[in-house]
Amino acid sequence: MAIGRAERREERRSRISSIFANSDVEPALDLLELAELAWHDCYGEITPSEAVVDDILVVSQGSLSGLILAVRLAVTDRRDLRVLADDRRSRT
Repeated sequence: MAIGRAERREERRSRISSIFANSDVEPALDLLELAELAWHDCYGEITPSEAVVDDILVVSQGSLSGLILAVRLAVTDRRDLRVLADDRRSRT
């Protein structure tokens, strides 16, 4: 289990690489790091749960614009993110 932000970033790298284009991997990791900072400010938790991260990645559909939408939704209302992620999962 990763304890620091840099360690979580590295743990997520291979997963992000499998979803996003090579040129989008670093920006996607940067955005997930920003999501952690926002999550901490909003919820007082160090990072979103892996379930929330899973939902973010499902909603992103491998695009940076989708990732931006998903991260914003996660921070503002994670329940809406879950509904959207479940809907996307049911379509695949």
